[in-house]
Amino acid sequence: MKHNFLFVAMAAFAFAACGGNEQIKVACVGDSITEGHGIKIQSRDDYPVVLNRILGDGYSVQNCGKSGTTVQKDADYPYWICKEFSNAVALNADIVVIKLGTNDTKPQNWNAERFKTDYQSLIDTLKTNGRNPQIFVCTPAPAFSHGWGINDSVIVAGVIPAVTEIAKANNLTIIDLHKAFADKQDYFKVDGIHPDEAGAAFMAEVIAKAIKKD
Repeated sequence: MKHNFLFVAMAAFAFAACGGNEQIKVACVGDSITEGHGIKIQSRDDYPVVLNRILGDGYSVQNCGKSGTTVQKDADYPYWICKEFSNAVALNADIVVIKLGTNDTKPQNWNAERFKTDYQSLIDTLKTNGRNPQIFVCTPAPAFSHGWGINDSVIVAGVIPAVTEIAKANNLTIIDLHKAFADKQDYFKVDGIHPDEAGAAFMAEVIAKAIKKD
């Protein structure tokens, strides 16, 4: 009887120890800036990879970014139809970082009410995994050019107020990348829209700081 009790106690201890080593899963939802457009070695230098290094061994960060995608479902390339969206949901992440909205500012895409409705739907969908992940919403980085029709004025007057309103309504943490990069145009030498390796590293630092703070 004593041997049985000892075996059960040891098994319980081993199970608890294994459970304690489980990594915190992070899904980085986003567009080409998340995917790493313009970065020569994405597998080493895109922001989710750098974020993983900063956060350390206790975390596992997955890049769920897809170039050209939008929050809005009725747009030229909705994030909703990409396998990266399915991956983000299937990951059952503990933490989700959303950095979308840049491509929504294109003239053929932008609709303020539709953006807010679909952003809320995205949050609701990411919460249906049963784990109720901690969600961080990022304001888009500044657009220092009008490449692909992207418009910084719409980011400032439309996307940022909408993201702020939604974050407050859902009690989510906002990471203000627009402000963080306001005086760092040198990081966007690629095309004025996408950060280079140094910019991606800085983005990872800002996001890591927010995650560790919470």
